[in-house]
Amino acid sequence: MALLITDECINCDVCEPECPNGAISMGDEIYTIDPALCTECVGHFDKPQCVEICPVECILVDPRHQESPEQLLNKYQRLTGEKV
Repeated sequence: MALLITDECINCDVCEPECPNGAISMGDEIYTIDPALCTECVGHFDKPQCVEICPVECILVDPRHQESPEQLLNKYQRLTGEKV
């Protein structure tokens, strides 16, 4: 599943540089996560780095983008060209 930043986001700017896939960017009012780029850090880290660093815990699993761990790994491999 991709992750989602809720409207509780305080625009603290700490999540964007932590994303290894460049999936996080500033939206109209709050940061957003591009589900086509989000792998929940599968292939990079054991846990999603944005979730780990978020001071207000506003990053949740996006129910609109359901993906299995295998699908996330396949997406990681497509994005990076690396095999794990």
